[in-house]
Amino acid sequence: MSREETSRVAQAFLSRLGASADEVAELFSPDLDWHIPGDSGAFPWIGRKTGRTAASDFIRDLRALMEPLRFEVHEVLGSNRTAVILGDLASRSLRTGNTIETAFAIVLTVSNNQITRFLMLEDSFAVSRAARS
Repeated sequence: MSREETSRVAQAFLSRLGASADEVAELFSPDLDWHIPGDSGAFPWIGRKTGRTAASDFIRDLRALMEPLRFEVHEVLGSNRTAVILGDLASRSLRTGNTIETAFAIVLTVSNNQITRFLMLEDSFAVSRAARS
């Protein structure tokens, strides 16, 4: 794949975040490797998962459990197979009312115009604390 194709998939991911969970999941490979390191008991999307359903479950669970306050993308970097999305976000846990503010990096590995690996790095301590306090 070219850098332009990889960047196009990353931009499609960002533009679909407001769409239905199934529309977002269409961008992912059926054998997706999903990983958000952190306290896997804090929220259902944290941890390692496989398959396209990990992406649709993430969108559904995120919308059910979090109130988005801010999602800012600062930069999208890309190579032939990898796109890195850098930004900041703020969300409120609907269970606890606590706010999470963190920088993030989303690393997408792309093959055949599908996301085959999703890695999100964020302040996992802040996420865990907001979920449990």
